[in-house]
Amino acid sequence: MNLEKMFKMQAELDSRIIKEKGLEGQDLLPGLILALQVELAECANEWRGFKFWSNDQQPCTEKEIECSLCKGTGDMNYERVAEDAEGSGGHEYIKCEECNGEGTTGTKNPLLEEYVDCLHFILSIGNHIMYPSNYNMDILKRAIFYDGGVNAFSAVFYEVSSFHVELETGGEVSSSFVEIFMRFNELGIALGFTPEQIEQAYMDKNEVNHKRQQEGY
Repeated sequence: MNLEKMFKMQAELDSRIIKEKGLEGQDLLPGLILALQVELAECANEWRGFKFWSNDQQPCTEKEIECSLCKGTGDMNYERVAEDAEGSGGHEYIKCEECNGEGTTGTKNPLLEEYVDCLHFILSIGNHIMYPSNYNMDILKRAIFYDGGVNAFSAVFYEVSSFHVELETGGEVSSSFVEIFMRFNELGIALGFTPEQIEQAYMDKNEVNHKRQQEGY
């Protein structure tokens, strides 16, 4: 992965958000830490491997994407269906050109998407503490030991909490950030993601996030 490029891309997105939301001068680190913890939980929820009480413990790696134009109905005139239910009926079916009447426009990988959402916040945290300009990013790429999904998730949660403690007590946040990144990399290995998959998914989501800002998200 080209981490330097990704740090820069995240900085550009964050700068845009701060400017457009009027957040200049505010301390955003506490919110970023909480957001990362929330996204980690959502990622674990898509992984499902910790749900020993459930018969469904398989990772959610494929989900159909609902067509946004016809709301998954395949019918561009779908709003008239309500009128049918009220007794005025006979609405004209208009095949959706976007999804060819299928109601879906492809598939996505929810587990990978949630993992990459975590990466966005990790990069943002790194930018806020000026990590890329002060430290060698090669340390973030080194191979490390991992021990299954539950332990991998727990390790990231632990390091994020440790980072928060270091931040609150004026400790060494840079070395704590390195631990977050390494454990997160470990989690990616445990989930079976390649660096190429992660980087491409990050690029795709970064584009979506810029579009959201443009649309007033």
